This record gives sequence, C-alpha cells and structure tokens, in this order.
Amino acid sequence: MLLMDIEALQVFLAREFQQVAGDVRIDGLDIDRLTMRLLASDRHLRPGGTVGGPAIFMLADVAAYCVILSRIGPRALTVTTNAGIDFLRKPAANRDLLCEATILKLGRSLVVVDTRILSEGSGLLVARANLTYSIPPASSAVS
Repeated sequence: MLLMDIEALQVFLAREFQQVAGDVRIDGLDIDRLTMRLLASDRHLRPGGTVGGPAIFMLADVAAYCVILSRIGPRALTVTTNAGIDFLRKPAANRDLLCEATILKLGRSLVVVDTRILSEGSGLLVARANLTYSIPPASSAVS
C-alpha cells in the first residue's frame, strides 16, 4: 500500500529537502517502483561536457529515498546506511537522466533498493546503484 503518492512526495521534497527539490521530478510511482528525472542543467555538468558523478549519485539516492517514503510515510530521518554505485557509460550532456528505483526488501528497520539510471531517449544504462536505508521509529514522522 502506498502511504505517499507523487504529489505528496513532491510537496515533501519542496518542504523538507529544498536542496534537491528543484533538480528532480517524479515521473512514475507504483507499489515497489519509482521513476525520477534529473532535470539536467549546466550546473550538473563536469569538465568534458557530461553529467558528473555527484549528480548521478544524488539522483539514485533521492529516488531510493522517495520510493521508501512512498511505502512508510513522511519519515524525514530515514537515512542511507550503505551505497554502492557503478558508472557504466558517459551520459549525454543535453538530456535529462531517468532513474528507476525498485524496492528489493522492505524490513522493519532496513530497506534495500536497486536503482538503474539512463539518459532520456537511450536504452543503455549510465549507472546502477544499490542502497540500504535505516528506517527510524514511527515517532520520527514529519507532520
């Protein structure tokens, strides 16, 4: 069951995570999967004209965070406890990146998420990441 829909997640990001809210947009959501877009701009580019690794990782991390919140509700202190990322190919500089985040395991205190990132319009993976999050007690929910 989803506890937060796309609109609620976007509002949550705008209120609680303003640092990234303007950089991403949620394009799709179902029970175990979320698709998020990095609205790529010049500020995300690194020398050589490609989206930099920090922006790619941010997309994976925020997409994983949001797919988890969609299931557990607005618990702001849900935090990344482990992350591994593989950069597979150079993304296009003039295209948004799309990230599909899938919950692999949702436990009482830990969640494991797999992410896959592509340049818009390409079928080739740019990066993939696996992330583990710690879920805080329910008393830490944001009202």
